Amino acid sequence: MPALIAPHGDAGLKPLLLPREARDEALKRARTLKRLPLSTREVSDLFMLAMGAYSPLTGFMGAADWRGACLEMRLEDGLFWPLPITLSCGEDAAPAVGDEVALTDAGGGILAILAVAETYAIDKALECREVYRTDDEGHPGVAKVMAQGAVNLAGPVSVLSEGHFPETYAGLYLRPAETRALFAGKGWATVAAFQTRNPMHRSHEFLAKVALEACDGLLIHQVLGALKAGDIPARVRVRAIDWLVANHFPQGRVIQAGYPIEMRYAGPREALLHALLRQNFGCSHLVVGRDHAGLGDYYGPYDAQRIFDEIDADSLAIRPLKVDDTFHCFDCEGMATGNVCFAAEGGEDPVGEEERHRAVAAVATGSAGGRPCRLGDAGKLRISGTRLREMFANAEAIPPEFSRDGVLAILRAYYEGSP
Repeated sequence: MPALIAPHGDAGLKPLLLPREARDEALKRARTLKRLPLSTREVSDLFMLAMGAYSPLTGFMGAADWRGACLEMRLEDGLFWPLPITLSCGEDAAPAVGDEVALTDAGGGILAILAVAETYAIDKALECREVYRTDDEGHPGVAKVMAQGAVNLAGPVSVLSEGHFPETYAGLYLRPAETRALFAGKGWATVAAFQTRNPMHRSHEFLAKVALEACDGLLIHQVLGALKAGDIPARVRVRAIDWLVANHFPQGRVIQAGYPIEMRYAGPREALLHALLRQNFGCSHLVVGRDHAGLGDYYGPYDAQRIFDEIDADSLAIRPLKVDDTFHCFDCEGMATGNVCFAAEGGEDPVGEEERHRAVAAVATGSAGGRPCRLGDAGKLRISGTRLREMFANAEAIPPEFSRDGVLAILRAYYEGSP
């Protein structure tokens, strides 16, 4: 049986959710402790720690690890880590080193116990410049950092609850140990992760199928944490993707799952984190398309791809599948990328099937070399989740080249207020 990729750091998975039999006693103790409410991002990070997605971290970072993650993308012990995972509070709420505190959600529900090993202050502007490449508070990730309390708390956590996620997303909320078991059961050694916070349109479908050319299986990995205003809720996305997988993908080669991360929109740095945590889930490759984890004009369209070439070779075992700008080409009569978009010159003869297959497969390696189509940019339909949402909001007609009919029907019902 082929072996799956090892978790990050080669130390195995380290889920921080206490065994069920230990939770009741720990919850009794937590009710006697001072309570500290978490932001939505901190709750998300806590749940990622709980399921083992942030292995081998054992809790929130201390000052040395925070600085190393920001400046060098390395923790104090040398482990690659591309952005900080921290917890903050106000000065008046800061516990003493050695104390235990109960971590709660906004409603006061107890989620975990933190053993405070360190308290420290950070340079928020430095974190923003290094991680987000901007200190503009119009960026939601920057705004979150600048809104943090003045004191960071570090130390190991014992998690008591994963909130509503296991029940709300039963069958979809899969922890790294669970996806690894599914992959092993299917005999997969290579698995590509496809990150999405949108229903899958035709460009997404094309990228996912390119990944299946290179790997044994595909994990379509839904973001279940908080998103920005206007994004389509996870429950709607799940239905749309379920329909797409059932009707337009080879059966038995795709698993859809969800995980509780909150997007930071940190572009290149977040792409590296997405790769790291997918390695923990058992994936050997991550699809990295145009503007992965980006927002507006804060990053170049291919910065998230280039950063994988800038890190040391030993940083990650998982590898990126870099895919060029994707669109529907009316000259090629189908989906294409800037790397493979071409048509027979000066005649009606179509590109040979063998040549087309080689070209599409070459997207995954970046080895393809195309030539411009006769129609140029005028013959390319650019497809994006943002544009799709705009068309629904403005009641525009949506071309069939943009998205599959079953996906559009599910989204149309959502926008029209149907259950």
